[in-house]
Amino acid sequence: MGVMRQLAVLLTVVVVITTFTTRSEGALPTNILEKVLMVNKKGPFLGLVVPNSFEMSPLLQSSKFVRSKRLPCLDFGGRRFRFGRVEKEKVIIVMTGLSMLNAGISTQLLLTLFDVKGVVHFGVAGNANPDLQIGDVTIPKYWAHTGLWNWQRFGDGPNAELSFESSGDYTRTIGHLNFSDFDINKNDKNFGNSLNSVWYQPEEVFPVSGVPEVRERAFWVSVDHHYFALSEKLEGMKLTRCINSTTCLKRIPVVKRVEGGCSANVFVDNAEYSQFLRSKFNVTPIDMESAAVALICLQQQVPFIAVRALSDLAGGGSSKSNEASVFGSLAAQNAVDAVTQFISLLA
Repeated sequence: MGVMRQLAVLLTVVVVITTFTTRSEGALPTNILEKVLMVNKKGPFLGLVVPNSFEMSPLLQSSKFVRSKRLPCLDFGGRRFRFGRVEKEKVIIVMTGLSMLNAGISTQLLLTLFDVKGVVHFGVAGNANPDLQIGDVTIPKYWAHTGLWNWQRFGDGPNAELSFESSGDYTRTIGHLNFSDFDINKNDKNFGNSLNSVWYQPEEVFPVSGVPEVRERAFWVSVDHHYFALSEKLEGMKLTRCINSTTCLKRIPVVKRVEGGCSANVFVDNAEYSQFLRSKFNVTPIDMESAAVALICLQQQVPFIAVRALSDLAGGGSSKSNEASVFGSLAAQNAVDAVTQFISLLA
């Protein structure tokens, strides 16, 4: 981490201390701020961001994670930041909770409070790629948030300008989903759908190196080039195939670097939509958090990568139930195994 980044973190903490210790309401306890400063003296750290407890537990229970004895954790803002080492790398682990909002808030808190040199996000995801199977671990090169839409009014076609498009707020360059394409009764002479279309939109981002309040746009967010190149060495590593003696996957899972993944505040358990996302954006993992972490890291200019193990077929499998209820724990373990191996390569 560069000197400027370290100075920025120190300045942020000083500002927070000054702000909160001079206010009489909503004051942040001084002992918390003292602990933050104490932690940062040991930095920089690698930030490990994980959505849920069942995805985090395999790491906490792993012999490769060694908790800090002096300060195992620090609770702030509804989050618990855990300190320790994985292999020889100093790490801070934070569980975000479900959704883009929670993932974004947690990542921003992590990067604002602590001296973090890079972020590794991991967990499980739905699979939209027919060439891969449950249990495989995917490492996308790019992430997109596919939940920001301009919902077009009924009667307007694809050539009609969107509301506020002329002012630069919205665009038709990324593409759209037309609901009538999924009507069952397409032979009906009245074929159509009053829901019309939704047009996918890029996020507004405000990089720390940019001009405040001057927005930039980002749909695809690239992971760190060095991290992505290094992750190639994970391909071929041994992963778990069986839950028990009677429940196993058809083949041994693999680690695969892929082109893209996408996130939105939607749990996708629908084959038609997951196939649409695959055909439209060439994504493999579909989740609810990774793009939020990517967007925060883009704005804060911190290296980032996401590792997602496939736990289900995003609606493309059995009509009876989602496969994650059976293979979620196996996928979570494979994600952690890949992450710890990646950290050993970094160290």
